[in-house]
Amino acid sequence: MPAMNLKKRQVMKRSDFLKLMSGAAAVAAIEPAFASGTASSVVSNEPVEPVSIATWRFGLETTKLAHQHLLQGGTALDATEIGVKLCEADPKERSVGLGGRPDRDGHVTLDACCMDHLGNVGSVAGVEDVVHVSSLARAVMEKTPHVMLVGEGARQFAQEMGFPLQDLLVPESKAEWEKWKEKSDYKPVINIENHDTIGQLSRDTEGRLAGFCTTSGMAFKMRGRVGDSPLIGPGLYVDGEVGAATATGHGEEVIRVVGSYRVVAEMEKGFSPHEACKRAVEKIYAFFKRREAGIQDTQIGFIALDKNGRVGGYALRPGFQYAVVRGFTPNAEPALVDVEALLP
Repeated sequence: MPAMNLKKRQVMKRSDFLKLMSGAAAVAAIEPAFASGTASSVVSNEPVEPVSIATWRFGLETTKLAHQHLLQGGTALDATEIGVKLCEADPKERSVGLGGRPDRDGHVTLDACCMDHLGNVGSVAGVEDVVHVSSLARAVMEKTPHVMLVGEGARQFAQEMGFPLQDLLVPESKAEWEKWKEKSDYKPVINIENHDTIGQLSRDTEGRLAGFCTTSGMAFKMRGRVGDSPLIGPGLYVDGEVGAATATGHGEEVIRVVGSYRVVAEMEKGFSPHEACKRAVEKIYAFFKRREAGIQDTQIGFIALDKNGRVGGYALRPGFQYAVVRGFTPNAEPALVDVEALLP
């Protein structure tokens, strides 16, 4: 673990440097080397430019690891799984995997899903004692006739598949929960308790797309609450002939508009990844206005990757970021991108 902590500190410093640059590096990471490269590359049997994009600052590490695997010829599905597992195993992350914040009763429950370019899907929700629920979701996809397992049934399946079991509640998260119980006041903090997910999307050198989404959910949620993250459609969607999208933030609102599917559907209409994400956020905002519901404690963000390698993102409020890396350069550093927001 100390080695990984050192690596993280080094990556953070480089990302801060990137943010101080003129923006050229970030633009290079966002824009594909060849705007229409995917189709022509596939026809000529030339390798397609690999890309990986992930939500939030911890995506700097997960996209770099995924990109290294892509450069070795790995599939988008394998590379993305490898990336998100790095975050799941980090006890310092309070919103994913080991170290995730518990529900109001003190139970850490994890959710995850995956989808590939062919429409194969797997999902798990409300899982206790399993760190790598991303891999468990993939096992559901590849080893069962079903697409989703939940709760004790998912945990039993994990045991049958040989997944190790361990307590997910680390001392720091337990201390936060004990502090929360003093008032038991459920008011998520924008871009802290609302950034509850790592969603990651990748394109490999054969042009295949895949995505994973994994989370411990909202901090101090009601026992049994499930958000958008393990749901194919709201939390993640991949269409190998169009693109892929994933969401983060207040899952109930993402579910309301089937958010990630909506983003991919907008790309299918011809909108860029950025514009497609924007249109999905605008739809969520319109639902808030229609219901006359309070929006002050809500943050939502989307990222998207189209089949041509273009990426984009958009959020309800400022503060959302994504990491992205592309190209054929070994050990390329991901760029950290501040996302445009609908509200000030």
